Order: sequence, then C-alpha cells, then structure tokens
Amino acid sequence: MTPGQIAIRALIVGFIVTFAFITGFAYTTLLERKVLGRLQHRVGPNRAGYIPLPTRGGKERKLLGGILQPAADAVKLFFKEDITPGKVDLVIYNLAPMLAVIPAILILAVIPLAGKVPWLVPDPYQYFAVAPGVNVGVLFILAITSIGVYGVVLAGWASNSKYAVLGGIRASAQMISYELAMGLSVLIPIMLADSMDMGGIVAAQKNGWFVFLQPIAAFIFSIAVMAELQRAPFDLLEAEQELSAGFNVEYGGMRFGMFFMAEYMKMASLSAIAATLFFGGYRGPFVDQVPLLGFVYISIKIIIGLLLMIWIRASFPRLRYDQLMSFGWKVLLPVSVANFVVMAIVLVLQAEGVFQPLVSAILEFIGG
Repeated sequence: MTPGQIAIRALIVGFIVTFAFITGFAYTTLLERKVLGRLQHRVGPNRAGYIPLPTRGGKERKLLGGILQPAADAVKLFFKEDITPGKVDLVIYNLAPMLAVIPAILILAVIPLAGKVPWLVPDPYQYFAVAPGVNVGVLFILAITSIGVYGVVLAGWASNSKYAVLGGIRASAQMISYELAMGLSVLIPIMLADSMDMGGIVAAQKNGWFVFLQPIAAFIFSIAVMAELQRAPFDLLEAEQELSAGFNVEYGGMRFGMFFMAEYMKMASLSAIAATLFFGGYRGPFVDQVPLLGFVYISIKIIIGLLLMIWIRASFPRLRYDQLMSFGWKVLLPVSVANFVVMAIVLVLQAEGVFQPLVSAILEFIGG
C-alpha cells in the first residue's frame, strides 16, 4: 500500500471504530444504570422507549424498557442552557473538555481488534487495528492516558472557582500517583512478550493468557485503572459532601456531557487495554480459522470489564482521600516495584538457562 492509501484506510477505519465506541458509550450509561438497579434492588431506566407486548393476566408487558434513555439524555444535554460563569479563562475553559475526550478516543488507535482478516488487514500487518504495526504501542498508550490529567486540572483552574480548583488538584494528584503503579504493571506483559507492539503482546498469549503467569500485575493494573478513571471507590473528585461535584462543577450542557463521555469511553478503552495485555485480546477458540471471531471475543472481554467496574461501584464505599493516597504510595507502588524486579530476575535467569539444571538437581536430590 502507498502512504496515501494507508492514510485513507486509517481515516476510514478510525471513523468507524470511533463511531462504534461513541455509540457504545451512550449504551454503557444505560448498562450501568440497569445493572446498578439490579444489584441494589431498585428500578433502573424503564420508561424511555420500549416495545409494548400483549398483556398477560391483565399485566402490562414491556420489551427493552429504557432502550432510548441514552437518546433522551443526549437531547436533554444538547438543549440544556449552557451557562459560562464570569471571569473564567474562556479559551482553556472550553479546551479542557476536549482534552478529556480526545485521549479516550486516541487510545483506540493501537488496540488490536481482530486477527488477520484478509479483506480488512493490508499485507505486512498481522492484525486489525486503526494503526497496526506500531512497535511502541504500549508507550503510545501510556503517553496518551497521561494527557487526560491536563483536561482535569485545567478545567478546575480555568473555572475560577475554589471548589473546582480543589477538585482538579485532587483528581490530578490521584491520577499521577496511580499512573506509576499502572506503568510498572504494564511493563510485565512487555517483558513476557518481548515486544511493545500490542499485536505482538496478543500473539505471545496464544498458548496462555498473561493473567495466569502474572496475576499480581493484572490485579495492580485493574486497581490503577479504577483510580485513573476516578471510579468508585476512588471517586474522590465527586465527593459531593466536600467539593460539590469536583473539577467540573462549573460546567453545564454539552461541555459537562463531554466530561461524562470521556469517563465512559475511557472505561471501554481501558477495558480493551486490560483485555489485550492480560486476557489474550482478540484471541479465543477457532480465531485462527475464523479471524472475524476476534471482534466477538474482544467485545465480550470489554463488556465483562465494564460489568466488573459497575459491580465494584455498587459494592464498595468511597475511600477517604488520605486512605487513597496512602494505599497508592505505600502499598500499590512498592508491591508493583517488587513484582517488576522479581519478574525481571526470573526472566534473566530463565534466559541464561539456570532453571533447568536447578530443577534437575532438586528432583535428583528428592529422588535420591
């Protein structure tokens, strides 16, 4: 393919994938409200949009109750009065929501979504992605996720509100603190696969998911992702009794909606990253024979990740801020450093051929 054809392909595929994830974001909100309602024994959305079924025994029956709730919420946000407070920094105030949304979309560029589908994947590449073959894909993801901090802290600062500034400082300190542990946990799959290409990491899991080789790294990554998203029990920026809503308290209308969209799109994106790094990505039964199954497997793994986040939100109370920071710096970071060092030593010893003679000597000693 010529450079021009590669660019056109990336634009088309990127538009399709982005559209799918934006649509998925809308229905992730519905999924969360439905599942939370089920877990907490209350009624979720069941009015906006349903298919009436014939009554049975005098009781009204509904199919897909609440299916149009995301559309109703979008219409409400579009037509809601969007007030700009006085004395804000207008340029940065308007730029901050974009800095929150754009990284959530850019992350998707290097995530493998399927294997080598003949009519979708051009020849030198072995998997389907918006930008396949990026040999520093993991580094790209870490760099892009770090940009989200700017959207948060600039939104708080530009709002000209003490509550918003405190919320922005809190949220940015939390995100930076847990990014350290997340970065160290991400290094484990890189070492196991000997590659920073996301497709190479998926290919290295052909004979077994990395979560079974390194459950500690997978667990640390999962916790760090929840803190990065500011999801419960790490949702300190939304501590209403203290900060009245956090860094976005002065936003309304679609500018508030963009922060809302960024959170739910990041939920899907980071679930996809977790699936790729530790749970085999698009790999599953018969995926080599039928590459299109990769789209099904990665979608199932993303949905399971979303359901897990929703379950955690319904189950755990919010931490105090000092507990959150102490856990990040005093527990999660030391454990992730120790895990990284031990894993590096084990891999070096394995490469030097130390383990085989050692195992043979131990077995000989036990047998003799």
